Amino acid sequence: MPRIPLFPSEDMNPAQRAVLDKIVSGPRGRIQGPLRAALHNAELAEKWQGLGAMLRYETSLPPRLSEMAILITGRACNSPFEWYAHRIEGEKAGIEAPILEALLAQVEPVGMSEDDAVIWRYATELNKYKSVSDDTHAAVVNRFGVRTVVELTALVGYYTMVAMTLNCHEIPLPEGVEPAFALPQEGALP
Repeated sequence: MPRIPLFPSEDMNPAQRAVLDKIVSGPRGRIQGPLRAALHNAELAEKWQGLGAMLRYETSLPPRLSEMAILITGRACNSPFEWYAHRIEGEKAGIEAPILEALLAQVEPVGMSEDDAVIWRYATELNKYKSVSDDTHAAVVNRFGVRTVVELTALVGYYTMVAMTLNCHEIPLPEGVEPAFALPQEGALP
């Protein structure tokens, strides 16, 4: 059960309805996950959905590499919903099952392309250390350019916010979907 009421609902105000309409008519095609909570503040939801759409669909990263960074982040943040939603997108983007399984297990995948490996290292370091080494930063800049390293950093930060929202408000997985990994045990939090 979610900790807060989730949208859409019958009692939405016009500002909330306008943002919902924008979300479902855009590239997402539906509302799920954290935007169902963000709609409690229509202005927040409007800005959130715009930033999310830009980072997910309009960066210089190809979908495969974006989804790899998102999956690494969702797993690092222990977010079953983020993992569930983006595993599907990762499969569509061509991430092979053995790589997905390694990401789920939080181990370095075997047989990655050079592009995959650079993104894996960057996203893994950023999630683990909240920064990256000089070598890792330089590798992304040398391979993809400054614009991409800025977009990649923003993508990981954005999906950290998404994961925190999903986790804190206990936004449920779709009915019948089991989490791909065990959550930290009760009592692990203060």
